[in-house]
Amino acid sequence: MKPIPVALTIAGSDSGGGAGIEADLKTFTALGVHGAVAVTSVTAQNTVAVTAIHDIPPEIVYKQIEAVAEDMGVDAAKTGMLSNSGIIEVVARAVNRYGFPLVVDPVMIAKTGARLLREDAVRALVEKLLPLAKVATPNKPEAEVLAGMEIKSLEDAKRAARVIAVETGVEAVVVKGGHMEGEESIDVLYWRGGYREYRASRVSQPCSHGGGCSFSAAITAGLAKGLEIPEAVKLAKEFISTAISYGYRVGKGYCPVNPAAWLAIPAEKYWAIMDVEEAVELVLENRNVFKHLVPEVGMNIARIINPLYARGIKDIVAVAGRIVRYMDTVKPVGPVKPGVSSHLARALLEAVKHNPEVRAVVNIAYSREFIEKASRKGYRVIYIDRTREPPEVKQKEGASIPWIIREAFSIDSKADIVYDTGDTGKEAMIRVFAGTAVHAVMKILDVAS
Repeated sequence: MKPIPVALTIAGSDSGGGAGIEADLKTFTALGVHGAVAVTSVTAQNTVAVTAIHDIPPEIVYKQIEAVAEDMGVDAAKTGMLSNSGIIEVVARAVNRYGFPLVVDPVMIAKTGARLLREDAVRALVEKLLPLAKVATPNKPEAEVLAGMEIKSLEDAKRAARVIAVETGVEAVVVKGGHMEGEESIDVLYWRGGYREYRASRVSQPCSHGGGCSFSAAITAGLAKGLEIPEAVKLAKEFISTAISYGYRVGKGYCPVNPAAWLAIPAEKYWAIMDVEEAVELVLENRNVFKHLVPEVGMNIARIINPLYARGIKDIVAVAGRIVRYMDTVKPVGPVKPGVSSHLARALLEAVKHNPEVRAVVNIAYSREFIEKASRKGYRVIYIDRTREPPEVKQKEGASIPWIIREAFSIDSKADIVYDTGDTGKEAMIRVFAGTAVHAVMKILDVAS
């Protein structure tokens, strides 16, 4: 058995790195398959425009496929930009020879509007390549061309998918819903005489450059790993929804999707958990110090994942139930996990808006002595008077902590310590910020010593 499935992308290169083989390889890596390539065209491209296209000679395209198939084998392949009929014909010849499952992304027009499939090549795609394919993934404009009909509704998309499958012989057709109207993006799969719908909330101001490439690559990865078509499409829908939601805001035009988000988010949470667990151990090793610093509401240690991926409380790791005084020592009530903090989570979400280097915060009981010692040691200490908190902030649930942090970091975005002396019904509190949870605990120990 192979140590890892092999997926092949037969597509063009995007110099901007957002689409084409660059997007495909990122997707293959994120989904745990080895990515191989057969470059069909080299484009001078960015998020704004395609300024030049150089097609690779068809026989060189064929030789690239042959080299991969003869050595490591191909568990599944996909096509992207094929540009001309000569390239399409040699790809069809290779598929006939090696018999690997093929996903066809009928790339006709780039996101920027540049035509990527010549008029004479559309017929070759329909007559020579689609009959050999397992899955085709047209978007709305491409499906309209292939089906010869206008698509205005979900039912139209279903009819178009069936027409394409019946008239070309492709086993399954996914008409993507990105170009349709509505609060949801609905992809329609026609397979074996039936329909399936894959829904996701439509993203506001999405990064979508390379979305079609990554979607078809994700289906290809699923097939390479042995998934049936419906399961591979389900995986791809979840994958691309994540990649669009966390797209990179780079360039002046259509920003690219972020296939790495699929791996980065769970990895970030893992490292955040490890950081907080180490910080908790440091607290327990110094319990004689911290037993005097635990506030009445309990102490906690919180760590946010990379701000690029942090959207809410679920993206902050902390101690479930907090750390409390227990007899003559301190004790964590529950395990370290995401989504269990409220106050410190809101503090971090606000803090990273002003200083992206901040990743962690620890709350301890207010002590005038601690504040004075911290100032003498050179820490940047900011005081916020909670009696000045606007009435509309006090009346809004969960708004007080962000207000405190916003006020403090507007005074000094590099603040180490933010404290207040409380207000009616509000305990006085010290919050220590740092780049890691361990560093935040070490700052406290440095001051307390």
